[in-house]
Amino acid sequence: MKNYKEYFKDKKITVMGLGLLGRSIAYTQFLAECGAQLIVTDLKSRERLATSIKLLAKYPNIKFVLGEHRLSDFQGKDIIIKSAGVPLDSIYIKEAQKNKIPVKIDASLFAELAEDVTMVGVTGTRGKTMTTMLIYEILKSNEKLLKRKIYLGGNVRGGATLPLLNKVKSNDIVVLELDSWQLQGFGDANISPNISVFTTFMCDHMNYYKDDMNRYFEDKANIFKYQKKGDVLITLPKVKKLIDKEIKSLPEGNKSKVIVVKTKNVLDWDFVVPGLYQRDNLACAVEVAKQFQIPEVKIKKAVKAFKGVEGRLQYVKTVKGIKIYNDNNATTPEATIAGIEALSANQGLSESAKKNIVLICGGATKNLPLENLVKAINKNCKAVVMIGGTGTDELMSKKLKVESNKVDNLKDAVEKALSVAKRGDIVLFSSAFASFGMFNNEYERNDLFMKIIKKLK
Repeated sequence: MKNYKEYFKDKKITVMGLGLLGRSIAYTQFLAECGAQLIVTDLKSRERLATSIKLLAKYPNIKFVLGEHRLSDFQGKDIIIKSAGVPLDSIYIKEAQKNKIPVKIDASLFAELAEDVTMVGVTGTRGKTMTTMLIYEILKSNEKLLKRKIYLGGNVRGGATLPLLNKVKSNDIVVLELDSWQLQGFGDANISPNISVFTTFMCDHMNYYKDDMNRYFEDKANIFKYQKKGDVLITLPKVKKLIDKEIKSLPEGNKSKVIVVKTKNVLDWDFVVPGLYQRDNLACAVEVAKQFQIPEVKIKKAVKAFKGVEGRLQYVKTVKGIKIYNDNNATTPEATIAGIEALSANQGLSESAKKNIVLICGGATKNLPLENLVKAINKNCKAVVMIGGTGTDELMSKKLKVESNKVDNLKDAVEKALSVAKRGDIVLFSSAFASFGMFNNEYERNDLFMKIIKKLK
């Protein structure tokens, strides 16, 4: 392990993006406590960021530049740390690169400094959160057997990875959920996790990648491109074809062991989350556990105890005979389709009786095709209730053949869905779009939905 406090002491660091989620706050606080001299810059105003600023106000070594970015803050610095989603063509990042200043991301910088820990990294357009949490829960429940501490990091709500440097010791295991933005940082650092999982690859974030699927995959591929001999890559058959193509383009090929999991091996396991694609996630998690020589009987025990993940096809409660599911984090049409099909298939109903789902969806567009979503709604849903947004407008222009309603807010959407649904039906909240516009982020949307549902009797 590197002496991280010495590494950061007196370093001049610009943190690009403070935000409201808590991750940037956490690693900025950590850096301040390590003695770094910090500039925190964000395009949002001081008023919008008031709650975030308040948490950092006690540190005299933090200066704020808000409502703008300045080129001067990307000159004469030792490190730039950027938050997720900074544009690929950012003039400020280009300025830092022109001045040969390293540009880092929270999770990858942790990986660079925590050399002696075992990193398990999980990515995928869909399934990475569920797979990550399954892996973490299985390993955590077997800490005594492994005689190693297990930690969780990466794309985890409100948490930053860099502060884990305060806790981890040599040989500990850190399970990281890694999105494409975080994996940009891994690519810049030429590192990949020791055990990598690549669940799925589908069209997403095209508003960010400007319809360049190749660029999107290149970022995702950093999860395995720099693996060494003795490392392991775990994936599913569909992604394996893409991985093979990428491996052929690597100068030295692939040094790690590639394992393609078989979902059929876990179909009969006691697992609470519905849907065949969730069994894919389970199969990946089980294979990771086997890499640590955890006996199958202990893996099955941990899986049986797993309660699911909030906002991922989560059963919340039954109200007047109507089951309510929260699939808030399904922010693409494909993810919503998967949720619809999982719940339809789970009912064991005849084809003619399958239309027992009232879907709540809507939000901001990601420039993704909607044709398959329309087909899934028409086939499986009895009605759809939509909250506002640019994506909602796109969906409303399509040929929906079921009862469709647009409402002003999420509370109205829940009330309308429950008024349409009957005993034995399902209300599925699965947005299919991003949260921006009506909400600051998907977590704010999730919390409001859960608050509304918990008040129902």
